[in-house]
Amino acid sequence: MGRKATLARVLSATGLLPVLGTMRRWSGVLCLNYHRIGDGDRSPFDRELWSAGAADFDEQVRYLTSHFRVVTPDDLPEVCLTPHDRYVLITFDDGYRDNYELALPILKRHGAAATFFVTTGVVDHPRPTWWDEIAWMVRTSRRTLVEAGRWLNGPVMFDEPDRARAVEALVSRYKTLPANATEAYLEAMAAATGTGRGSQGLADGTWMTWDMIRELRAAGMVVGGHSVNHPVLANLAPDDQWREIAGCARRLEDELGEPMRYFSYPVGQPTSFNGQTRACLDRLGVRMAFSYYGGHRRFEDWDRLDVRRIAIERYMDAAWVRATLALPGIFGAEKDVD
Repeated sequence: MGRKATLARVLSATGLLPVLGTMRRWSGVLCLNYHRIGDGDRSPFDRELWSAGAADFDEQVRYLTSHFRVVTPDDLPEVCLTPHDRYVLITFDDGYRDNYELALPILKRHGAAATFFVTTGVVDHPRPTWWDEIAWMVRTSRRTLVEAGRWLNGPVMFDEPDRARAVEALVSRYKTLPANATEAYLEAMAAATGTGRGSQGLADGTWMTWDMIRELRAAGMVVGGHSVNHPVLANLAPDDQWREIAGCARRLEDELGEPMRYFSYPVGQPTSFNGQTRACLDRLGVRMAFSYYGGHRRFEDWDRLDVRRIAIERYMDAAWVRATLALPGIFGAEKDVD
């Protein structure tokens, strides 16, 4: 159990959490970020992408709608007129189909709206993403490790039973690579694991369709962009960044009949986007862009192209989630893992 999980349970059990929440009351916009809903324990893909089970997500949305004003980016101009209140955004990245099949009915049941950032390339051409393909290679490999070589400083052992640490290590390495090396890295990992590359058919039923995304909009949800192919944008040349962002905007407008007003940065760390990324968004008229490295934006330090979000993870129990909502400065800054 991580330190934050232990502290959250102690504060909850002793009744101190609401007291501290009142003493350290925050104001501003707290953005929660999810990826997948459901049970990913047997998936060959990246299991860290499952943010909550359906029952846990249902309870989280119920709590949010009972204790906060749940808003969308469309509401923020009005929200900024009352800067001493507390607002929560529910956001999803990538475009996984369980967002439509599981999350949408729960949101509708509680009268909550959420924002869904879509990777348009996988909607247009369903296929495994690079992180899911790496996870599939590791989990289906008959080997016990990936040898050190050009790409790795040392061997990566396959930790059993789920090989989660090996997946994390190889995914993390991908994120550090220049864009012109990522395909070669995937080919090298395919050879090192002995699996070969994952086929497009692996992604059958994984992604939403455009019809599903239009249903999200009809239900009052907001849809934004998340690039075409989910690269680490800061690792791209300026022209390639433009193609990724403008191409995403074009597909959203083609399919939804409205411009891309909101965007979330793939990977979302401070090093994942740069001044060139911001320039592309400004050129397209994007109103707000969302990062993914914890914390919340107070009105006095508002940055419309770096609206910070807190990750909701599947290992977070109810006490931890509520502690994050009460004390985001303590519980929402970084991931807390053993």
